[in-house]
Amino acid sequence: MENGKQKKLREYKREYKIYRHHAWAGLGLLTVFLATRYFYPHLPSWFFFSILTALIVYILIGLIGTYRYRTGLSVQEETSQRNQCSFPASLEEKKEKDRAKVEKKRLKAEVKKIKKK
Repeated sequence: MENGKQKKLREYKREYKIYRHHAWAGLGLLTVFLATRYFYPHLPSWFFFSILTALIVYILIGLIGTYRYRTGLSVQEETSQRNQCSFPASLEEKKEKDRAKVEKKRLKAEVKKIKKK
């Protein structure tokens, strides 16, 4: 039962990413189109408003989709919590090994300085 729920949440996360991408893409296209309108003011009004309306509808569909599939974001939270629980010990061990290596190199450098004198 849990596996089916996880699968559904992963699918929702994928859908959320797709709709989020399209919402941002629509905003980018709208920005470019408005900049084009600024540099080319002689475009016909009917053309401007039809493209503007299509872009606004495109953005709204993307935003509605992100709202609809926002539950897919909980998959990311669960996996990050799982990673926090399992990796801190190994992370601390790695940090400790790195500190030991640095200390060893520092001591070797001091020994070389003493030998040169």
